[in-house]
Amino acid sequence: MDKLHTVKSSRDFSKIIHNCDFVKNQSYVIYYNKDNGIGHYRFGISVSKKLGNAVFRNKCKRQLRFIIDKYKKCYQNSFDYIIIIRNGYVDFDFDFNDNSFIRLIDIINNKEKK
Repeated sequence: MDKLHTVKSSRDFSKIIHNCDFVKNQSYVIYYNKDNGIGHYRFGISVSKKLGNAVFRNKCKRQLRFIIDKYKKCYQNSFDYIIIIRNGYVDFDFDFNDNSFIRLIDIINNKEKK
């Protein structure tokens, strides 16, 4: 995931989280904004300090960035996604978290096609 496709500012994070739709499961909560005005998708990742120490939180973010890069063709253009990793992420293995992420992206895509 390159810097072009990353949400960095806290103002953008809070705007998306407080004003946009979301989907969730055991591992993730994904907030999404339908039109960011930029013309390409962007992602923001958030991990709570309650999940573990800094090394573990960075591991979770690295795994999620890998999953995001793996499914590049599934994302809608001009969408902003904020992904919050939940406590349930720790209880499952990588393959389960991978499948649960793509299921949430499919739910978002199906909602927007209607």
